[in-house]
Amino acid sequence: MLDVTRIYYEAEAAELPRGRQVLERWPGATRVEVASHWNVPELHGDEANVDRWVRIKREALVLGVKKSLAARPNGRSADFIAPSTANGCAMACAYCYVPRRKGYSNPVTVFANIEQITGYLERHVRRQGVKAEPNQCDPASWVYDIGENSDCSVDAEVSDNVDDLVALFRGLPTAKASFATKHVNRRLLQLDPQGRTRVRFSLMPERVAKVLDVRTSPVRERLAALDDFVAAGYEVHLNLSPVVVHEGWLPLWAELLDSLGAATGEATKRQLQAEVIFLTHNERLHEVNLGWHPRAEDLLWRPAMQEAKRSEGGGTNVRYRAGDKGRYVRELLDLIAERAPYLHVRYAF
Repeated sequence: MLDVTRIYYEAEAAELPRGRQVLERWPGATRVEVASHWNVPELHGDEANVDRWVRIKREALVLGVKKSLAARPNGRSADFIAPSTANGCAMACAYCYVPRRKGYSNPVTVFANIEQITGYLERHVRRQGVKAEPNQCDPASWVYDIGENSDCSVDAEVSDNVDDLVALFRGLPTAKASFATKHVNRRLLQLDPQGRTRVRFSLMPERVAKVLDVRTSPVRERLAALDDFVAAGYEVHLNLSPVVVHEGWLPLWAELLDSLGAATGEATKRQLQAEVIFLTHNERLHEVNLGWHPRAEDLLWRPAMQEAKRSEGGGTNVRYRAGDKGRYVRELLDLIAERAPYLHVRYAF
């Protein structure tokens, strides 16, 4: 997953205990001081990096300080998006939206001011008080997504930031942490979350994942981990996403749902819920992918099936045509009801 040979660091981050931990983990790596983790010319915004897309993710690491701390309201997957403790990822999923925002390969950035972030989160949770009414995020707890711009299972390979977040929410009876992952990190089984951290394992049919989920844990490995994470005290949900429509897509999802049923015991099935999210792609990312992984675009870029949508950031996104997408959603939900009736779908779009 990681063979770090070069660490770009902000001076302030390197002086903090978590920054020193990261630097000591790779003592042989070349260290390059930078003014800002957001602007590393060798990594961000350089189109030449397309040729080195995966190698940068494996070999480069950025160490910074999170300057702006805010918990943004969400209301869909979580009640709030927590301030990030990391940004970027060592994996290279062909549909990932993060490179659209930070530029090209975007390896892991670790934020070293973890005590400041956890202190902010604890104060924010306590200000909310007790959740008065249930919603689709959770019936009783405020849910905080702690991995919007990264994969926490990978982050936990780099530093102890995720350990600290799990410990924080273990002591907050009115809140839960939540993150989605495509990487099985069994070290997380040792963290004793006591039901206060929700792990959302992302799943798609294995045949599609082999093309699109680059450098992730195989789908069969994710399925095999579900019972173990429940037994370790995590709340385990699923992200069925992104749902990619192509010729013969529904039979592949039927196979996946059958495999899910065979891989999980009753304790997991009783608490299992899912979010279903159909693909949204991006014109600029399509162009980048053509430079390093054009085979993925055979599945992702289907102009005859898609329509343009202007993103909040001004880019051009594409999604399945509105009338057709509604039909696709209904077909998949019907299939879930048939093949996995125990699986409660929290929302689908």
